[in-house]
Amino acid sequence: MASILPAMKARLEKGDTLYGLFLCSFSPVIAEISGYAGYDFVVVDMEHGYGGISTALPCLHALAATATPAILRLPECSQTWAKKALDLGPQGVMFPMIDTPEQARRAVSYCRYPPNGLRGAAHPVIRASRYGIDEEYLSKCETDLFVMCQVESMEGVRNVREIAAVDGVDCIQIGPLDLSASLGELWDPVNEKVKNMMNGAEEAVIGLRPNRGDGVSGPYLAGFAMANDGPNELRARGYHMVAGGVDIGLYRAAAVDDVKKFKMGLNLDAEIEGTTEVSSFVKIGSK
Repeated sequence: MASILPAMKARLEKGDTLYGLFLCSFSPVIAEISGYAGYDFVVVDMEHGYGGISTALPCLHALAATATPAILRLPECSQTWAKKALDLGPQGVMFPMIDTPEQARRAVSYCRYPPNGLRGAAHPVIRASRYGIDEEYLSKCETDLFVMCQVESMEGVRNVREIAAVDGVDCIQIGPLDLSASLGELWDPVNEKVKNMMNGAEEAVIGLRPNRGDGVSGPYLAGFAMANDGPNELRARGYHMVAGGVDIGLYRAAAVDDVKKFKMGLNLDAEIEGTTEVSSFVKIGSK
């Protein structure tokens, strides 16, 4: 399990833009297909998805079988959720709705054992340590873990530079839909006000990436592609990690298109049949 994430970090350090998927169905089969399809990472979404800890575990099994990094998106920034998620052994965790640097510091503390943090200790028996078989787990778990903080409100955007500067935050994920809702533009996420806020947040994080001035590189920038703002557009603007869609959305689009094609075929057959009948009637009537 531990060997997957260093490979992902190495690619990020090299300058690759990683392409991923949000998994809301909690289907291990879809998770496995996603890994074999070539996604660079998969976010198992416990905030908006249908599953929790017990249903996330089979998805992590499936992703591990394909050597695909798994990131668990928590329902909220809490010590309890972080503790249970980390014990499952994901390669990364994503904390939603981080509005202040204080919240970001708390999120990081939930990922570290005392005296550096507040994580509960059960390392001899948890999946993350291979049930205690990985004797090096304690020496590498905190450096190996990929910690992502979501900035998705006006307050979060105002504080994004300070949030990004918090030690232990590896990546800032900007949430376009919640940001548009925060601005009163839920029905219009392409509103100029939303775009301006997004651009300001992006520039602040990207500006920290080369060097924060203390010899430490800033966090990576992650984002979610929208209909009006596709994956290639995000990559061109400097995003390091791009989620192209949600498994449910991809299946919905494929299913709707499949049914539409069939029904269009039925309509076409009916039109052809109707034309044939009219043609036959004309021929009969002309005799």
